[in-house]
Amino acid sequence: MTSPQDFATSHFLPENTLLLNAITEGVYGFDLDGNAVFINPAAEQMTGWKSAELIGNNIHDCHHHSHADGSHYPQHDCPIYRTLHDGIARQVTEDVFWRKDGSCFPVYYSSTPVYDNGVLIGVIAIFRDVSIQKHTEDSLREALAQVQALSERLASENQYLLTELQGKQGAMGLSGNSEAINHLTQQINLVANTDSTVLICGENGTGKELVARSLHQLSHRKDHPLVSVNCAAFSASILESELFGHEKGAFTGAVSRRKGRFELAHNGTLFLDEIAELSLEAQSKLLRVIQEQSFERVGSSETIKVNIRLIAATHHDLQARVEQGLFRMDLYYRLNVFPIIVPPLRQRREDLPALVSDLVASLSQKLAKKITKVSAQGLKKLQQYTWPGNVRELQNLIEREIILTQNQTLDFDSLSLRHSQTGSEKSDAATKPLLTMAQAEAAHITNTLEAVQWRISGPNGAAAMLDMPPSTLRSRMKKLSISR
Repeated sequence: MTSPQDFATSHFLPENTLLLNAITEGVYGFDLDGNAVFINPAAEQMTGWKSAELIGNNIHDCHHHSHADGSHYPQHDCPIYRTLHDGIARQVTEDVFWRKDGSCFPVYYSSTPVYDNGVLIGVIAIFRDVSIQKHTEDSLREALAQVQALSERLASENQYLLTELQGKQGAMGLSGNSEAINHLTQQINLVANTDSTVLICGENGTGKELVARSLHQLSHRKDHPLVSVNCAAFSASILESELFGHEKGAFTGAVSRRKGRFELAHNGTLFLDEIAELSLEAQSKLLRVIQEQSFERVGSSETIKVNIRLIAATHHDLQARVEQGLFRMDLYYRLNVFPIIVPPLRQRREDLPALVSDLVASLSQKLAKKITKVSAQGLKKLQQYTWPGNVRELQNLIEREIILTQNQTLDFDSLSLRHSQTGSEKSDAATKPLLTMAQAEAAHITNTLEAVQWRISGPNGAAAMLDMPPSTLRSRMKKLSISR
């Protein structure tokens, strides 16, 4: 039987040594005590340790003493030394060896037991430096992650842009030279190129989103996205996913990871329309994101940092909602840094000619019809109307007239003048009997419904204009016997 001391001389014969010295992999021979009995030149070159320095010494203590993170690597955990004890061959693909100069390199190695007449007498370890392979794998992995992230971003932006493009053609509203519109333009120019939060207030249909777009286009963020969210269009449970995104499997129906609007708006502007519709829970989460400029996707604990400029809009009196306990006071003050009030159309009637001209030109192109002018009588009708639906109602009316007209001039014959009052009508109104509260309410609801073509729900519906839930409006219509 060969003793452990004879291991080197019996298993590393001259002809074997020549072969082992010629291969490019590092080779170590160990006796049962774990001391080195053979080291080939490739091992010396890779580790910087000379054979004379290691023969007879414990190699684990020299260059396998620590993990890649620098933590201690106990000898009893080392696969090579475990093979010395149990005689089981092992292969390791994720590990590092330490060089003499204190640096480390990734290795693939195997430990093979050596038997003599059935008795375990030592181990041979063969290893190779896999730095190039690891670098290539890491580069490929990073490239794949970048491609996947870009694919997700493009998919999210494509979905968002498709939504944004719906109904944007022909959107006007800031045309005119009235004192009210000039003051609004001055305010936009003052705050546009700052990162200050802007709160846009105004009635439905006045053009609050157009103000937000103007603020973005005049800012230093204009080359980055403007991302819009209608807070009234999503339920409380869905809104969080829309704002912050979600991971695959975060909830039923989350079949893939999706970026939220905050993430899409990074380095750009986020426009939160109808901010008053947020639930108190959503308001709390929004406040934290505004303060920290960071958030987590639904179903994830990873914190995502963003750099955004926030613009909010509402047709409600937010201060009144704060007093009613419907809106957080701290969020209100965070949003109300620079308030901008968009005037209703009835307060800037002198802008009607410019507005009508812009809208007719835009909508004619959209509808592929050649409309050249608006008749004087038609423009007079428009100026007499009270416009409860503001610029949005004007746009919808012009679009309908362009569709209906058979010539190149718009006369607005279909315009209902329920809301207009000429001098004679005011005189007539003075002689009419006063309405009861129910009659006045019924007339107001009816007029509003007619202004929006009897649409009840939705952001452009009568319920939103009357500042009540659609279910409440339907109940009032039933009680007051209002029908189309």
